[in-house]
Amino acid sequence: MLRPYRFLSTASCFCVMFTPASLAFLRGLARHNNKPWFEAQRASYENDVRAPMRALIEEMDVRLARFAPEITGDPKRSMFRINRDIRFSKDKSPYKTHAACWFRHQGASHKVGGEAEEGSAGLYFHLQPGKSFVGGGIWMPPRPALNKIRDAIAEDARGFAQVVENPRARRFGGLDDGAMLKRMPRGFAEDHPAAQWLRYQSFTIGRLLTDKQVLGPGLVKLLEGDFALMMPLVRWLNRALGLRQATAGLNATKGSAISSEPVSSSTPDPELYTAVL
Repeated sequence: MLRPYRFLSTASCFCVMFTPASLAFLRGLARHNNKPWFEAQRASYENDVRAPMRALIEEMDVRLARFAPEITGDPKRSMFRINRDIRFSKDKSPYKTHAACWFRHQGASHKVGGEAEEGSAGLYFHLQPGKSFVGGGIWMPPRPALNKIRDAIAEDARGFAQVVENPRARRFGGLDDGAMLKRMPRGFAEDHPAAQWLRYQSFTIGRLLTDKQVLGPGLVKLLEGDFALMMPLVRWLNRALGLRQATAGLNATKGSAISSEPVSSSTPDPELYTAVL
């Protein structure tokens, strides 16, 4: 029987709790990445990793409706599978040694990365001992989506710079430059005004989280604050992909209509969230 990981102590208090057992399972999996060990420890995976992650997704979906109603989380689809795709990998380890979830635009596919032909920019949480992090944006999009983003940057370099150089984005150190081309992509001059942005292949921001932060009772509030600060970038990218911002306001519910107006870069006042940063 699964142990409860969500509870109400007051009308306004919601707790999603990863525990030391959550990280202990992932550490053990990193040492014993094989099916017999996993099956012997399956109850720990279900209780200590999967159940609290699904509860977190459900609660974050409710909270996102307040400031990003176009972004959605689904407990059945937002959590990544623990099984690795080893078909084309030399590393045949069957399991990932982390747990993660993805919140996407409700008008897009739930897939991410190079396989996401109809994907979107979104919000991400990664749980791993000593390596947990929170992120937002779009990671290694397929060529058609990447071309749309680059064309939008080339057309509005100043607007993009205002988003990624805004103090909200700078809190996360700016765009992750881990996947950049050495030369300009085909079709763009070396001296293009947006040259510094056009060589990116991913457009993400984020920060590392300590084990104490991910195990503490304030994790959901922390993620809510970080996600709110990441939304201007997420919305700019989704506008470039032709995805729209929901019209619903702070009391939005999922499934609300999507506006025909371009995505706005507005987001709640960051001062509301500084307490958790």
